Amino acid sequence: MHQPQVQIKKLHPAAQIPRYMSALAAGLDIHALLESPVTLLPGERCLLPTGLAMAIPAGYEVQVRPRSGLAIKHGITLVNTPGTIDADYRGEIKIILINHGSETFIVESGERIAQLIVAPVCQAQFCEVAELSTTERGAGGFGHTGRGK
Repeated sequence: MHQPQVQIKKLHPAAQIPRYMSALAAGLDIHALLESPVTLLPGERCLLPTGLAMAIPAGYEVQVRPRSGLAIKHGITLVNTPGTIDADYRGEIKIILINHGSETFIVESGERIAQLIVAPVCQAQFCEVAELSTTERGAGGFGHTGRGK
């Protein structure tokens, strides 16, 4: 299996390199790098630095996804999930957290706040047409087939 090489740069000596937490994990955990703890009130969102920058190879993206433990235990997730880090971005990786829980949540420096997935990207070619082919579904939208049982 091909393993793309993602170059990573510490922008601060205390930044932690993301890593897989088990042998078959799909996501790498990424840590907050904070000058002081961040208090996240219910309904509040914040942008957290990681102290890292990356060079992602062409043809790939890094998806930023929530950590399931933070979601189920505290209601902490990402505003834009999955977020995308494009191959041509070279700035600091920052994570947008939101507190959907009912209690205040405090983020400490070094805490694992999200997970990263390295994924291939396919750029499509869009072709304008006068008419689209027909299908059985047609223009049926969200929930058009009824409630699942």
